[in-house]
Amino acid sequence: MNGRTLTSGAWVEIDLNAIANNVRQIKKRLPSKTRFMAVVKANAYGHGSVPVASAALGAGADWLGVATVNEGIELREGGIQAPILILGLSHRDFAEDIVKWDLAGTICTEDEAKALSDAGIKYGKVAQVHLKVDTGMGRIGLRSHEVIPFLMRLRGMDLTALNIDGIFTHFATADEEDKSYTFKQFETFQRVIAEAHFKGFDFRLHHAANSAAALYLPQTAMDMVRVGISLYGLFPENEFNLIPALQFKTHVAHIKTLPIKESISYGRKYIADDAIKVATLSAGYADGYSRSLSNRGEVIINGSIVPVIGNICMDQCMVKVPNDLPVAVGDEAILIGSQGVAEITANDVANKIGTISYEVVSGISSRVKRVYYNGRRSDL
Repeated sequence: MNGRTLTSGAWVEIDLNAIANNVRQIKKRLPSKTRFMAVVKANAYGHGSVPVASAALGAGADWLGVATVNEGIELREGGIQAPILILGLSHRDFAEDIVKWDLAGTICTEDEAKALSDAGIKYGKVAQVHLKVDTGMGRIGLRSHEVIPFLMRLRGMDLTALNIDGIFTHFATADEEDKSYTFKQFETFQRVIAEAHFKGFDFRLHHAANSAAALYLPQTAMDMVRVGISLYGLFPENEFNLIPALQFKTHVAHIKTLPIKESISYGRKYIADDAIKVATLSAGYADGYSRSLSNRGEVIINGSIVPVIGNICMDQCMVKVPNDLPVAVGDEAILIGSQGVAEITANDVANKIGTISYEVVSGISSRVKRVYYNGRRSDL
């Protein structure tokens, strides 16, 4: 059992030193006055929002980014006092919570602006917001030609408790080799800012760069970058001294020898072509270990990479263990992470099932215990 206490089910280990390292490494590539927003939405991509936010801020992050009001409130309740931007749009019914909890909202409609100003008046505060511009992502935000008319309409409204503190856009292809579309978006955004300035609208913060742009296109850094996946060391791989912060683990719950022609799991999708040693692991798709990894996933046990066999179940999965590999009940099994020279990355898992590392780590279930430490350990 490698000297560790047996746990029930799967668990995740998060190295907060890795988070801090990644902030520092990325900041080295940025202009000195550029602020760093650590994006901790979706429970910090499955890593745990409050611990990750604290580690990122301690390493020099200035802002935090979340997707929803509830995510922002969770950070405030966890003692986080740094500026927090809600990157998604929030219904007007959440305006009072945004103001009450000192969050910054994102707007692109008059209805949102009015609701936030009214909430500011109620609480005796000035609601802080950022204006979202859609320069080619096709998601949320005002199209470039809509920005000036929108601002002119706001100017004519009674919005005494509203401050448009920032303006931002989002790149659609910054992580691709061809950067031409990203440059096109950036040029559009710069033109919008210039037009707004000409009309008398100025913003304290202008931001566009995501992880890929912050690392590869520092000329797009502007006043702030929004770093998500690179904060966790998952993009890019083996560059810029970034360190993956997460390891996803479970333990061996049972071992048996399966006779030739016997089957494994639901649907009998794996039939033994010889007598084999099978280890059952306490992790399944309800833990976030995708069922799409059935008969194609890999796991590390005692320094060796072994294949997943049969359909992955809700709470368990099975692996084929070489007869000469010593394995005992309680031994650690690594779903994502490393042991010795053996390594399985989140990108490895993502490539096997045709997705991205973002989905792999953010999909790890809330029932999976998070264990935090500073510096890699093997004795947790």
